[in-house]
Amino acid sequence: MRGLLLAAAMLGTVSAAHAADMPDLPILRGSVTDGLSRTSHNWDGFYVGGTAGYTADATDFGQSVVGLTNYIFRDSVLQGPTSTWSLLQKANTQGVNYGGFIGRNWQWYDAILSLEGTYSYFGNLSTGSTGSNALVIVNPAGEVRPAGITHNYAVSLTGTATAQVKDMITLRGRAGWDGGPFMPYAFFGAAVGRMDITRTVTSDVRLRTDVTTTDIFGNQNTTIGTTWVPVPSQSGTQGQHRTNTFAVGWTAGLGLEYCIWDGLFARIEYEYVRFSPVMNTSVTLNNARLGVGYKF
Repeated sequence: MRGLLLAAAMLGTVSAAHAADMPDLPILRGSVTDGLSRTSHNWDGFYVGGTAGYTADATDFGQSVVGLTNYIFRDSVLQGPTSTWSLLQKANTQGVNYGGFIGRNWQWYDAILSLEGTYSYFGNLSTGSTGSNALVIVNPAGEVRPAGITHNYAVSLTGTATAQVKDMITLRGRAGWDGGPFMPYAFFGAAVGRMDITRTVTSDVRLRTDVTTTDIFGNQNTTIGTTWVPVPSQSGTQGQHRTNTFAVGWTAGLGLEYCIWDGLFARIEYEYVRFSPVMNTSVTLNNARLGVGYKF
């Protein structure tokens, strides 16, 4: 028994001496690398900054005055035919934008997720369209007429509409990639814009009545009416104006940030914004921006 204990003690002494002679491996000092991660910059944290850029505005006025014509021709057989008229056209304009942003980055190795709020002010971003249309509507559907009577409605419409986008706020989610001093990213979110919108339409309706008779031999003879009689109940002007009305929409785009020094970074991005129609007027924005920010 004494022999076994003596042998075990000698082996323990030899093992300890051998371990002391082993080189100081890096793994023993806790300097293991982060696996496959290539992270070389810390983008995590809160950030804030300002932007300036260029905006292209595309506004569709095609259905802008339909609500007004529907009101003029309410309870009338002319409402259906005139509701399909595209009285106005699309219009485009350009302007500058200024704004700011604030957000928070969360970084996992090379992946970066962000939640960001932005504000944009647009300088003189106003569009407008004017148009007219005239058509003779014969015996509109739903009208009750005596036998042999033909009603010819000469309908003339003239309209105008304008839209000015004043400013906008967005709440965006971003997904980026740590490329060292560079961070490319994509974003998607909600947008709310503040606008001034006006629309006006004038209608003039005149009626001509033609009479068709049949003689004893079955021959038909049509007498064309000699006058166009005004229809005051369906003629007139309607207008509507909204100031500082809000339009909701969505936004999406791409961008690139570059770390200039420490927490200071520069940004370039493209943003697409589409608002829901307000008074049947649809606004779409394409924004290009340059910005500077600081990450805390």
